[in-house]
Amino acid sequence: MANIQTMAEQAEKISRQLGIDKYDIYGSSVEETSVQVDRGEPKQVKASQRSSVIVRVWNGDRQIGVTSTTDIDPTGLELALKTAYEASSFGAREHVPDFSPEAQAPTAEVTRSQISPAPVPDLVEKLVYAEKELLEAHPAIASVPYNGLAQRALERFYLNSDGALRSEARTYASIYLYSKTEQEGRKPRSAGAVRVESGLKKLDIAGCLQEAAEKTVSHLDYERIPSGKYQVVFSADAFLSLLSAFSNLFNAQSILDNRSLSTPDSLGQQIASPLLSLYDDELNANNIAAETFDGEGTPTRRLPLIENGVLTHFIHSAGTARRMGATPTGHASIGAKVSVSPNYFHVMPGEAADDSYRLDRADNVILIDELQALHAGVNALQGSFSLPFDGWLLRDGKRISVESATVAGDFRQVLNSILHIEPDAEVIPGGICPRIWVSELSITGEE
Repeated sequence: MANIQTMAEQAEKISRQLGIDKYDIYGSSVEETSVQVDRGEPKQVKASQRSSVIVRVWNGDRQIGVTSTTDIDPTGLELALKTAYEASSFGAREHVPDFSPEAQAPTAEVTRSQISPAPVPDLVEKLVYAEKELLEAHPAIASVPYNGLAQRALERFYLNSDGALRSEARTYASIYLYSKTEQEGRKPRSAGAVRVESGLKKLDIAGCLQEAAEKTVSHLDYERIPSGKYQVVFSADAFLSLLSAFSNLFNAQSILDNRSLSTPDSLGQQIASPLLSLYDDELNANNIAAETFDGEGTPTRRLPLIENGVLTHFIHSAGTARRMGATPTGHASIGAKVSVSPNYFHVMPGEAADDSYRLDRADNVILIDELQALHAGVNALQGSFSLPFDGWLLRDGKRISVESATVAGDFRQVLNSILHIEPDAEVIPGGICPRIWVSELSITGEE
């Protein structure tokens, strides 16, 4: 990626020559190396360098034109600005995006470890070791069909014609291991784990393979369960998956498009149990991939979404904030259209709950570890879901793997049926969340 200050100076000079008064530019570049292995041998080794730049130009009638490019030398930048300016004649005249009023506000001071990439042979060696250890963890584990070790270096920037100028860079590494069993007369069982850190040397590979092995083995002695109503405990991963699937609850753009479970009047309403508090916490120290500004240059921050069950904020772009009389929240992505999406969920206990809820004493309780088929089993506009899951039936605290089953319900009912939020939270790539106990959901077991 070119020097951001040089690019800003070039953009200003070119825009004057083209007669452009108002523009902004957002860009990012990623350098990535990843490996996969199969029974001790490299299966796939990839290296890539990707860059993307979005240029927006406003004409004298306040219409906007948008173009994208990967060429950011002076010639490419001039072509992008010219093309966007020409496209602005065909731009919308209503609800036209504008600069964020916070595009020049100070961003948070975030300390990041910039770690140099490791050689590819090191990546292969560590992944081969992890695969070998996982295969040897139990005789029933026959393969690790899905695995990967990757390292990435990311740079991003935002600038506009009013003088906004932001840039940041970070590195991170990730590993995933997904093992599969084979036992005579039994169905194959599988489970996996993921770890993310700022670099390969900090990556908890041992913890990842241990978690994958333990989860896989725990599903070997599975049983069928009868269909019915069960008290349910969601793991951090499962609950955050549901939150993401129904994030239109907080999404101002979805609300304005009438594609949300909320309305503009929902703020201040009780939408969940008083036990639940939820924050969008992009700058949390546990978020390895934290960004200090969004696609419009708005600083990111810790935003309370639900406090003691009460809906307190929506997530906004500059455009949705202007239309709803609010403040941009740092959740915008720019392109042909500005979109709004959550960053990093942080679930916390609200009001204190009965501490008698313990897994080691639970009986006839379903513990859901991972939800599947979220792309097909969620109706985000109605609030309903019907999803296969991996998990266990708890009998007097003992975990018994569920052979095959589906959980169904209404997400709003889930929020209002929370019985207990455990005090200890788990950090996963998508956020931070404790286990969540819910009073009753429909479970359909395999016939």
